[in-house]
Amino acid sequence: MKVSVVSAWVSILSGLLALAHLVSLHFLSPEFDPSFRMISEYALGSHGAVLSGMFLTWALSTFVLLFAIAPQVKGIGGKIGLVFLVLAAVGMTMGGLFDLRTPQHGFAFMLGVPALPIAAILITKSLVRSKPWADHKKLLWWTAHATWISFLLMGIAMGVMFYTFAQSGAKMDTTPRVDAVFPKGVIAYVGWPNRILVVAYIVWVIKVAWLSLKLQKKK
Repeated sequence: MKVSVVSAWVSILSGLLALAHLVSLHFLSPEFDPSFRMISEYALGSHGAVLSGMFLTWALSTFVLLFAIAPQVKGIGGKIGLVFLVLAAVGMTMGGLFDLRTPQHGFAFMLGVPALPIAAILITKSLVRSKPWADHKKLLWWTAHATWISFLLMGIAMGVMFYTFAQSGAKMDTTPRVDAVFPKGVIAYVGWPNRILVVAYIVWVIKVAWLSLKLQKKK
């Protein structure tokens, strides 16, 4: 069996497993309100291992996609996209190895979160230039654009939260804790955009991996 075929299947299955980990955390740790608690905060509960599993399977899904599509990605832009795909996977791996109580987790966020949308746009732009992929360009572009849109939505939500926090006059406590609360007047709905971002990122990876399988069967 071709490396690209095996890699595509691993990418799809590990991506689905990452989504399963994410969904399970909402049931395993219901004390974390998903409307304002970030996914990384699940590390503060009793099921940090599940969170690590989510990050690591997400990283695996993203990284092995490289081997599924690399031969089909052409041009300088596409190759740069593959580099950003690897950077995103590195960030996700670090997210699984270092929780939010460590400075490495913050670096993982800054590395992995912005890298994936760049990879998605550049790789998609390269792939849809060839005939087999061009037939699916509408859906591919929808999933690719969803990555940066979700990134933008989370950025806006975080900006609103920090702004309203400053307006409240309260002193910001950055110590991670299970029972975190916000002062009155703070608009903190960063949790759902954070989850939408993770889902959008994984969906793009799975879609590209699935199409690579489908198109290879037609050859």
